[in-house]
Amino acid sequence: MKKNVIITTSIIGALVLGIIIYAIAGDQDNIAMLEVPVMKGRFEVLVTVTGELQAERSEQIMGPAELRSRNLRIGNIRIQDLIPEGTVVDSGDYVALLDRSESDNALKDMEDALERAEAQYTRTQLDTTITLSNLRDELINLRYTVEERNLTLEQSKFEPPATIRQAEINLDRAERGLEQAKQNYQLRIQQAREDMNEASINLAQQRRRYQEMIDVLEKFEIRAPKSGMVIYHREWSGQRRTVGSNISPWDLTVATLPDLSSMLSRTYVNEIDVSKVRAGQRVRVGVDAFPERAYTGEILSVANVGEQLPNTDARVFEVLIRINEYDPILRPAMTTSNIIITQTFDDVHYIPLEAINLTDSIPFVYKRDGTKQIVVLGSANENHVIAEHGLSENERIYLTTPENPDRYRLVGEELIAVIEEKRERQREEEQDRRQEEERVLRDRENRMRQMRQPGAGAAGAGAGMQITRPGN
Repeated sequence: MKKNVIITTSIIGALVLGIIIYAIAGDQDNIAMLEVPVMKGRFEVLVTVTGELQAERSEQIMGPAELRSRNLRIGNIRIQDLIPEGTVVDSGDYVALLDRSESDNALKDMEDALERAEAQYTRTQLDTTITLSNLRDELINLRYTVEERNLTLEQSKFEPPATIRQAEINLDRAERGLEQAKQNYQLRIQQAREDMNEASINLAQQRRRYQEMIDVLEKFEIRAPKSGMVIYHREWSGQRRTVGSNISPWDLTVATLPDLSSMLSRTYVNEIDVSKVRAGQRVRVGVDAFPERAYTGEILSVANVGEQLPNTDARVFEVLIRINEYDPILRPAMTTSNIIITQTFDDVHYIPLEAINLTDSIPFVYKRDGTKQIVVLGSANENHVIAEHGLSENERIYLTTPENPDRYRLVGEELIAVIEEKRERQREEEQDRRQEEERVLRDRENRMRQMRQPGAGAAGAGAGMQITRPGN
């Protein structure tokens, strides 16, 4: 029994010893893997971003354009029904239905207003007829009065002077009354015309509004203007416009019919990397739905003004990338991975970013020969950085700090002056860039201020606009 225990203990001890030896050997292998050579060749500075496909050109499926009429005064209108996204339609096919409930109430109000306008027109017409008829009767009576006064004057020529004078005064008063009545009659005719004109205009306006509402309600059933695939329209907030969404007179788009022969990837670059990105740069594009396929692209435009996307704190700039190849499997709203090639360097030395160490802002690397080599660094991408001075091809460097780093001798101190000179040059370039940005902002503010001044019309607005083309 005692012998078996000894044997078992020996076996266990041997196994533990073997595990320890294996672990030590594995650690030695890992330590060996932390050493890498300095590489030389083509180096690319990349910016990797995620985007979404959209058609470069598309036909909008719109609600009735008559909704923009100021006669209707309709606000938001709900989409009551909408065919599924991705449905292929022909010209004239049914696409959507707008909710008529609020518009039907507006139509009833317009019908009531039309009835009131018709009643007002009839009332004005009757009042005018009666008033003018009374005035004409008054004129006739005044003419008779003038005749009577004239006869009285003729018959009084043998009467005393006072009687003759009184007859003359009565005749003059009657004639002046007649003339005043004639003038009043002409004024009342003009007033009647204005009243009738106002009533007629109001009636015509109400009839026009009522007819426009009837016509627009007939167009609440939306149909496709051409053949294509229906894609839901994205609002300014990024949400898709679907059943239950609202359209307004300022944005009547219900859906779109994209031209799938030319696709764009719409993406956003953060403010740290946007200075590296410009129109005309090449892009490697992948589509998440089809990872085995690869495409090429070119930056079409970079936004001049940043924005803050929902649920994010960082400011980003919109970038549009045109896909060079046509592929019928590409569809709007597919997610893309975009690798923007911002810079390319040929035949340069580069090393992993993990190998860089800093002492008083001076970069250096640990080398196998027991030295700490100061290096002058250049452009970097996500994983590597260019070593402009201090290293040669295939030199072995460590990715991590070795044991007893104090035993490593510092070399390349003459490169410190080169590093400082390069940093000073970069500071000057950054300062120049900021001054240029401030100048552009000031010019833009001045143009906007001039446009807001009285008398600044469309010509002034047009003078302050510039069209930026890719590559310019």
